Amino acid sequence: MHGVVLQIAPILGAEKSKVPFYIAGGALVVWALIVSLGLGMRIPAFPRNAGEERGVIAVTVVLVLAAVSAAVLTSGTSATSPASTASATTPTATTGTPAPPSSPAGGASSAPLKLAANPEGQLSYEPKQLSAKTGKVTITMANMSVVEHNVTVAQGSTVLGAIPTFKGGVKTLTLNLKPGTYTFYCSVPGHRQAGMEGTLTVS
Repeated sequence: MHGVVLQIAPILGAEKSKVPFYIAGGALVVWALIVSLGLGMRIPAFPRNAGEERGVIAVTVVLVLAAVSAAVLTSGTSATSPASTASATTPTATTGTPAPPSSPAGGASSAPLKLAANPEGQLSYEPKQLSAKTGKVTITMANMSVVEHNVTVAQGSTVLGAIPTFKGGVKTLTLNLKPGTYTFYCSVPGHRQAGMEGTLTVS
């Protein structure tokens, strides 16, 4: 049962407070240890009767339901998420098919770069390396998984733009970039740390 909780935790991850989920999940883990190590290994005949067995099952079901309910209630994206804040300064972020890029002053435009979140819900991008020409750079991101993601472009600690957090669709981001190395990542808490980031090289 603890393994099931660990499997669904990344999918249920989001920006709301996870304290209720951590408490409910922690209680479930403690109960599992008590039943398996504290009682199961020390009392060979455990459970010793039908009433004891029903009691263990009842407590386990209650704790599992509490953990799952807490996970569902704390999932989702808050209105003041970092991605939403970053998107306020995004030069261009639209849904659907981007307009054909034009050549800005001082550099040639690049063909739209295609980026996708892992469709199976894993915390990763496909691909992790992007390259473009100096000037207008358009990133088209697809997220067909059940997990909400975004893409944020930064150089060092400076965020240059971001696609708002979303799922089940395609969104685009257009930036004017100079030659250099940039980082793109998902700003949903825990996603970048889990490996959801990559490198954009502009030449």
